[in-house]
Amino acid sequence: MSTFRAPKGTFDLIPPTSAAYQLVRETMAETVRLAGYQYIETPAFEDTALFKRGVGESTDIVNKEMYTFTTRGGDSLTLKPEGTASVLRAALQANLQTGPLPVKLYYASPFFRYERPQKGRYRQFSQFGAEALGAVDPQLDAELILLAIDSYRRLGLKNVRLLLNSLGDTVCRPIYRAALQEFLRKLDLDEPTRARIEINPLRVLDDKREDVQAQLVGAPLIGDYLCEDCKAYHDEVRETLRGAGVEFTDDPKLVRGLDYYTRTTFEFVHDGLGSQSAVGGGGRYDGLSELLGGPSLPSVGWGLGVDRTVLAMEAEGLLATDVPRVDVFAVPLGDEARKLLFGVVTELRRQGVSADSVFGVRGIKGAMKAADRSGARYALVAGERDLAENLVQLKDLVSGEQSPVSFDQIIPTIKEKLS
Repeated sequence: MSTFRAPKGTFDLIPPTSAAYQLVRETMAETVRLAGYQYIETPAFEDTALFKRGVGESTDIVNKEMYTFTTRGGDSLTLKPEGTASVLRAALQANLQTGPLPVKLYYASPFFRYERPQKGRYRQFSQFGAEALGAVDPQLDAELILLAIDSYRRLGLKNVRLLLNSLGDTVCRPIYRAALQEFLRKLDLDEPTRARIEINPLRVLDDKREDVQAQLVGAPLIGDYLCEDCKAYHDEVRETLRGAGVEFTDDPKLVRGLDYYTRTTFEFVHDGLGSQSAVGGGGRYDGLSELLGGPSLPSVGWGLGVDRTVLAMEAEGLLATDVPRVDVFAVPLGDEARKLLFGVVTELRRQGVSADSVFGVRGIKGAMKAADRSGARYALVAGERDLAENLVQLKDLVSGEQSPVSFDQIIPTIKEKLS
């Protein structure tokens, strides 16, 4: 065993668990591509100021959780703690906003936060995200929420719940902010929390400590302060979701952990995950582009946790315990058979059939054990006698049935059986 281990708060993704992660990412990608979203990939690290300005200096992410380092040239860089700021930066840098709007993008990436490691909360975590840049439309907000729900459904998940809120806009949020600050200043809170009241009082509502939550009973709620435009906008989002058959719970205290959200805010939770119940979330961020020095580009998006989605699938018994590596496994008996079956395996792969072969010197017993361990449905077995008759034995590894197949019919026979 190696003397080196994965750093604290990280883990290696190895088979068969890695197959579940691939399935989640591929299912989510297939879902959003159906709505016209295109893939984007941004660097693993960015200018530190991007996250301080975009995510918000009052957030725990910026204050406590970022992996920040100084380069030899003196630049301050940070490993990405989230995806939206990077995607928007890349879109603005490439002037994507000058083309057709909205710009629809999706990504799958690792992110990094210095947190106390626990199940469902890691220092390197995997997230799938989708962003729609450059349009203000309640149906666009609803579309993204529906795409997330459809992704969960396609994975077989049944117990994901949607929480929904509106955080208002630049017209009504300042009025609410002042009322909330007045309420919070009267509470018995520690100094860091009192400082947060002055910077971003909404974040106090997201405080998970029981003694703080107990004091928040009776706090003013944003829903009572929404302007008419924000009320109408939020009502249309809700009506669109209901029209699509989506159930949701209005959560007036839902603020999420990022400062850039406006209006529509949402979170997906799964009650089978304990304290780390959120499996994804997002919202509208109409002013983020201007914060990053860009033009007005009202946008909406979400990030879904791949790690937590896999945990949710595990909680619902949806993870496959035995994932086949290939459909066909070749067992050559002798040098001539090795040459023949190597060519057959190569051609099967070229025609879209997953196939593997036994490698190294071993007898028929060891070779058949390797075939069984591969999870393949069929084995191709060939020895000297078979070659003399231009045959290969095709064995069904589930039923145990075996039948001879002529050389020229091997590939069409296998493709027919697998269809």
